[in-house]
Amino acid sequence: MDSNYLSDPLVFLVQVIFGLYALVVLLRFMLQLVRADFYNPLSQFIVKATTPVLKPLRRIIPGVGGKDVASLVLAWLVLAIEMLLVLLIGGQGFMPIAALLLAIPELLTLSINIFLYGILIMVILSWVNPAGHNPAMSILHALTEPLVRPVRQTIKPIGGIDLSPMVVMIGLVLLKMLLVPPVKGLILSLL
Repeated sequence: MDSNYLSDPLVFLVQVIFGLYALVVLLRFMLQLVRADFYNPLSQFIVKATTPVLKPLRRIIPGVGGKDVASLVLAWLVLAIEMLLVLLIGGQGFMPIAALLLAIPELLTLSINIFLYGILIMVILSWVNPAGHNPAMSILHALTEPLVRPVRQTIKPIGGIDLSPMVVMIGLVLLKMLLVPPVKGLILSLL
């Protein structure tokens, strides 16, 4: 029997469970940054899913400038635990420092992907149901508009087509390509 027979599904489960929770925690941090509507049902879900873990963590990690730093640290720690478990399942041993460091580029990637996929979903929803409104749409708009608005003011629609989301998405992909590999390479050189 292949040695990856059980480890691959286990790694997949760890990545899904911890990745989704890190996503929710990071969304809480980002939604606070953009001052999204916290009475939105989706925002309420995010708050209720993260508060039990964040409440005790806030006693140790105070906010800075009115920003909930504890949620950012929690997202990083969740990704570090995910990395630690993946390393353990992969047979590379118990390496907590490596997991903490390797979680940094993962956090950067997740942050960029939230904006990238948020814009993509907004574009698709605008094609499918342009006049529709739902709780997810207003959260996505609050999250992505700070990135898209400056580009939209610079690049006016051409023939009624707004190219600003595409320009921002290209910029986000380039940012990810130029930022994450060097950070990961630096961390791997330290290990």
